[in-house]
Amino acid sequence: MVTVNAIKKGIVIDHIKAGYGIKIFKYLGLENADFTVALIMNAPSNKLGKKDIIKIENAIDMDYIVLGLIDPNLTINIIEEEVIKEKIKLKLPERVEDIIKCKNPRCVTSIERDIIHVFYLVDEYSGEYKCQFCDEIYFHSEV
Repeated sequence: MVTVNAIKKGIVIDHIKAGYGIKIFKYLGLENADFTVALIMNAPSNKLGKKDIIKIENAIDMDYIVLGLIDPNLTINIIEEEVIKEKIKLKLPERVEDIIKCKNPRCVTSIERDIIHVFYLVDEYSGEYKCQFCDEIYFHSEV
């Protein structure tokens, strides 16, 4: 069994769907971190079967909207003095700006410059999003 020590102060991203940890790790740019970071993949989980976990011994800025889009079921734990001070549960965002890019060649966002790509959540169960301008459908798993 692998042992990863508790962190004194920082962030633990828990309940990440197995295999998505590396995607979040890269999105946060943690491969270039000059502080302690642990990526644990395929850890046993009673709730998920397997899960990924990221432990960051530092405070960093994170976009919860993007993280919720990547994996809406993850939990962010803020750690101080080796104790969870705050627990943040994410969900799929209702509105997403300039994260999903519309690929419809006839969409105004493909033709005009400087138009913000806006998508709205249509179906939370399937993770379906619709472009504000052309109604093109995307799924959060495509991000």
